[in-house]
Amino acid sequence: MCGIIGIVGNKPVAERLVDGLRRMEYRGYDSAGICTIHEGALVRRRAEGKLNNLIAELADNPAPGEIGIAHTRWATHGAPTAKNAHPHATEHVALVHNGIIENFKELRAELRDAGRTLESDTDSEVVAHLVSELVENGRSPQEAVADVLPRLRGAFALAIAFRDHPDILIGARRGSPLVVGYGVNETYIGSDALALAPLTQEISYLEEGDWVVVTRIGASIYDAENTAVTREICNSGASAAAVEKGNYRHFMQKEIFEQPTVVAQTLGSYLRQSDNSVALPQFDFDISRIKRVTIVACGTSYYAGMVAKYWFEQFARVPVDIDVASEFRYREPVLEEGGLALFISQSGETADTLAALRHCKENGQTIGVIVNVPTSSMAREADLLLPTHAGPEIGVASTKAFSCQLAVLAALAAHMAVKKGLISREEEQAVVGHLLEAPAALNAALDHDDDIASMAHLIAPARDVLYLGRGPDFPLAMEGALKLKEISYIHAEGYASGEMKHGPIALIDSEVPVIVLAPSGPLFEKTVSNMEEVRARGGKIVLISDAKGLEEAGEGCLATIEMPQVHPLIAPLVYAIPVQLLAYHVACVKGTDVDQPRNLAKSVTVE
Repeated sequence: MCGIIGIVGNKPVAERLVDGLRRMEYRGYDSAGICTIHEGALVRRRAEGKLNNLIAELADNPAPGEIGIAHTRWATHGAPTAKNAHPHATEHVALVHNGIIENFKELRAELRDAGRTLESDTDSEVVAHLVSELVENGRSPQEAVADVLPRLRGAFALAIAFRDHPDILIGARRGSPLVVGYGVNETYIGSDALALAPLTQEISYLEEGDWVVVTRIGASIYDAENTAVTREICNSGASAAAVEKGNYRHFMQKEIFEQPTVVAQTLGSYLRQSDNSVALPQFDFDISRIKRVTIVACGTSYYAGMVAKYWFEQFARVPVDIDVASEFRYREPVLEEGGLALFISQSGETADTLAALRHCKENGQTIGVIVNVPTSSMAREADLLLPTHAGPEIGVASTKAFSCQLAVLAALAAHMAVKKGLISREEEQAVVGHLLEAPAALNAALDHDDDIASMAHLIAPARDVLYLGRGPDFPLAMEGALKLKEISYIHAEGYASGEMKHGPIALIDSEVPVIVLAPSGPLFEKTVSNMEEVRARGGKIVLISDAKGLEEAGEGCLATIEMPQVHPLIAPLVYAIPVQLLAYHVACVKGTDVDQPRNLAKSVTVE
């Protein structure tokens, strides 16, 4: 995740801005930059690569000034170059941005039609120009920001500096976190309190939709309706883990709500929006010659692999074997020459998966890894490293890592299909277009959080719960059951809907809730038939579907959860949201330890 820090100070800020960026390196980044205001000018310094490159640039070209903003960037829109590094600036305004502006194309076209020149390939730069255009026409910084924010679609945290107003910064958040820190005759903004820890322990967390005007003597905070509000000032504490939770009750809740941003960032590393194509990292083998894919993983990562099996076989027409890592080596698998062995792990250190990786390597397989820690053991041993950009995942029950794994797997399956000549250029553009719709759809799914919370008490008393789904929703059913087991300690199982009549239907009675994942589409009618089998035996159904599906089959259900109507390709990413939220809210009702459930650890490093 990108990192933001801003200081309205009473002494030079450049060194402290860089130190704040250093404290956010854990997020991962590929470029960095700062902008200060000095003697009536915006002083901007940017560099591709690691912070040391920016430090070298500052040594040669200092950035004096007592007010400034800084940023570490993971490339999403546009390559990781100095040109695309933040801050972005006009003559009057400089800006840093964490998140994604979904409607940037139409905004960019509007700006160009108005005669403005944009220098980068990013989505972020359009915001700087929109604000600058108003300021240049006589609006105050506060008026300009208040007018621009409602025009932006997407998730963002922003920090904005104004050349002609060297005593203020303006910050804003929607979907991405931002905090305000209070010092002595200084005030700060940052992506998280960890970045501000050396500067202050007194912080306020901005709430969703808030924006803030920061001066040396304090901060004025406004909500999404531009009404002045007060946010609690609290002590951030010494623990980095405590700092990172922010306003959220649990890390798991925070990480669920981060998914639109981190999925956008992950997709941005694998898709080129300029021409709607897939662009994987360089590697030294011919992916078009891959004859078979073997996927190995554990837990939630295994279910991501199960979804990917549908994609690889549908798009790339390559056979896929999938196995849990703890069983893989012991069944003496047949590893065909010319195969790709694909390992999925959040930490990159999971012992079972690492052992399976080494077994495949010894048997001549090309090794691909999808990991959230690009310096991990698995990453170092891979022929093809495909990092996710989920950022640190503190909650033991994986959420955002899962959705980012799905994003990478979908891009990889599409890339293989392109290289094998199995989909046309037009089909590739369509696939990429659907993937790029995922962050907005995830945001829409999160809008139903309150609805899910309000019905969680209906599930909490159950001793057993069944999840049903067809096609790629079958692995989602198993993932939903796993989440419920992990954090609420309710026994739950996920099944392919058509398998109900082959055994599990014997469990159905009025005490067993049945969660059905059924987006409208080709498999919907068959899933509804399986629902009716449950209903005929007194089962209580919770139907998760889109508006069309709920209209057709929602009557008589214990509860319904509405999802946006999306293309089947991205349905697994979208439908992960309600099963995660349902598990979370049921666990809250039951009062279990959501972030550290009993008997579980985040990274399992023993077999």
